[in-house]
Amino acid sequence: MQYLLFSKVYLCKKFIVRYFIEIAYNGTLYCGWQKQPNALSVQEVLQKAMSVFLRTPITVFAAGRTDAGVHAKQLFAHFDFPELSTISETIYRINALLPNDISITSIKRVTDDSHARFNATSRSYEYHIQLSKNPFTTTLAHQIHKKPDIQLMNKAASMLLGRHDFECFSRSNTQVHTFFCDITKAHWDMVDDTLLFYITADRFLRNMVRAIVGTLLDVGFKKTSLKDFSFILESKDRSRAGSSAPAKGLYLTKVLYPQDIFIT
Repeated sequence: MQYLLFSKVYLCKKFIVRYFIEIAYNGTLYCGWQKQPNALSVQEVLQKAMSVFLRTPITVFAAGRTDAGVHAKQLFAHFDFPELSTISETIYRINALLPNDISITSIKRVTDDSHARFNATSRSYEYHIQLSKNPFTTTLAHQIHKKPDIQLMNKAASMLLGRHDFECFSRSNTQVHTFFCDITKAHWDMVDDTLLFYITADRFLRNMVRAIVGTLLDVGFKKTSLKDFSFILESKDRSRAGSSAPAKGLYLTKVLYPQDIFIT
């Protein structure tokens, strides 16, 4: 009897595999990615749809957490389940259960020890600012009415490159082991009437990108000098940096992983 019980448990574990699910969402109506007791989250909605289709409770673990109102063009999460017979059909069926502001882009099998958060090697964000009134981007971009000095903001942004302590741009009382992040890209660009900020790093602190954008806008409007910006970086003091830019303009755009974790 004990042998039969062991065999069943062994077989169940043997056929459980790990998948990365790639999703995109408009975060306007959500309290953020992470499930919370008294507010609607992207994680909760996704898990519910997956659990209904797969007919078993599903928990997904994401590469990171986006705050309330923040969007994602690409976010990966992992989950465990017996081998899926048809991935394309699974994507179609779960998407049919999801609201229009959340979609599954892909599901990929990965090695059993892969982790959506800990195996990620870099994360990229964009921040969108409209310089003219646009009724189609009201909830999808921050709107300002005066063009800042982009060249000045790019000079300040170049100071962010490299591995530094970014406590000055971290939300207060954040419990992390380190405030060090390695930023490999940080620059502004103008596309038609949209001002775009691109930033890539190995990791980000909570509220970090929005705090950086707000402080760089202060530089662009000449409220903060380049010398002051350098001092803010060295201060490790959030109160010295600028106000956080609104959440609606922020997008998580890309999460990268070592290719050897994916099983083709």
